[in-house]
Amino acid sequence: MSGYLRPATLGEAVAALCTGGATVLAGGTDLYPARVGRAIDDTLLDISALAELRGIGVTDGGWRFGALATWRDVLAADLPPLFDGLKAAAREVGGTQIQNRGTIGGNLCNASPAADGVPNWLTLDATVELASPTGSRRLPVAAFVLGNRRTARREDELLVAVHVPRPDRPARGTFRKLGARRYLVISIVMVAAVAEFAADGTVASARIAVGAASEVAQRLPSLEARLIGRRPDPSLVREEDLAPLAPIDDVRATAAYRRDAALALVRRAIADLA
Repeated sequence: MSGYLRPATLGEAVAALCTGGATVLAGGTDLYPARVGRAIDDTLLDISALAELRGIGVTDGGWRFGALATWRDVLAADLPPLFDGLKAAAREVGGTQIQNRGTIGGNLCNASPAADGVPNWLTLDATVELASPTGSRRLPVAAFVLGNRRTARREDELLVAVHVPRPDRPARGTFRKLGARRYLVISIVMVAAVAEFAADGTVASARIAVGAASEVAQRLPSLEARLIGRRPDPSLVREEDLAPLAPIDDVRATAAYRRDAALALVRRAIADLA
């Protein structure tokens, strides 16, 4: 290891990033396993002491999730049914030890196609807040996660929070995941869904995203549009709604299996919303 830094303030952290070559360390649940068997030859920037990056709270426009909030923090937070999908995902991110250490910011910045948080943030219409020495900026999650292990974060930026806007109407979310077993498994395919409801119980707006079936989790706009004005009904889901997906063959599943599984999980997610 060429260096280890543990800044006490956000200003110190972003200043350290300007020197270049530093790898950000939060919970370490992705970083350390990826380096088993080889030397760590870069500088680690440990951000675990930054109080500004912790906590989950209500804001004027919605909710703020600090980047260092763990999945256990998500489970413990007092959140409305809008976040039921995010909480369901939190229960399936590894085991208890990983949930206690893994952070929501790390899950986003790692940008794995199988990251359980990403489809949920897409359906929550979330934005990420990035800080640098020159100020801060916000990006929709869809514009932040660019591909497999690729994000829009610049080298001099640190992800500090995820923001979720308050919906205009009552809303609830859900999450469905398929793996080789129930827990402690990388997703074969997963589906997150959020619906806002009109007074008569019909869908006023819907956001549905599928993960682990493309390089980046994908929304299903045709299905989202079809649900508006109707009650959630799995029969409304069509195979052509999965057109945005681009599943691959790998050691966990074939592309064809992933597409079939995605169709089944989307239908189950819509049934959950009902």
